[in-house]
Amino acid sequence: MKTVSDYVRTIPDFPEPGVMFRDITTILQDADGLQLAINGLRKELDGVDYHVVAGAESRGFIFGVPVAYADHKAFVPIRKKGKLPAEVISQRYALEYGEAEIEIHKDAIKPGQRVVLIDDLIATGGTMEAMIRLVERLGGVVVKILFVLELKGLGGRARLKGYPVASLVSYEGK
Repeated sequence: MKTVSDYVRTIPDFPEPGVMFRDITTILQDADGLQLAINGLRKELDGVDYHVVAGAESRGFIFGVPVAYADHKAFVPIRKKGKLPAEVISQRYALEYGEAEIEIHKDAIKPGQRVVLIDDLIATGGTMEAMIRLVERLGGVVVKILFVLELKGLGGRARLKGYPVASLVSYEGK
């Protein structure tokens, strides 16, 4: 029987020499791979009491929406700056080279709501750390953080200390 990792394509030396790029498009392009990934994320939520799934643009949407739908939960998009039409709060965070900013609608999370955060990949953890801050500023409680892939060599999990984190596939390197 195949696992999610069987559907991940590795591309050596992309985007630069020495990097092993882990491509999730091959998970999405295969119905069995996609089903394994979504079912795997849902299994990580067994016994977790939550109200809302939130995901970052855009791959967090890809994996978060089917989980929310299957579990009959709401989905909250966290988007790049300037993409949401109503009143927002924003959070800046550091990238490897520079900064980025993400936003959430001010009315997307209600105080006390229990939130699951989903993204495709954890590398340095900066995006997820910013997502946590947005949810908590709105009064939400982060009860689980899920990733399809984890690059352990970049140490992102350390930035999420104190939160329950799970990934379906982990790679030791970068």
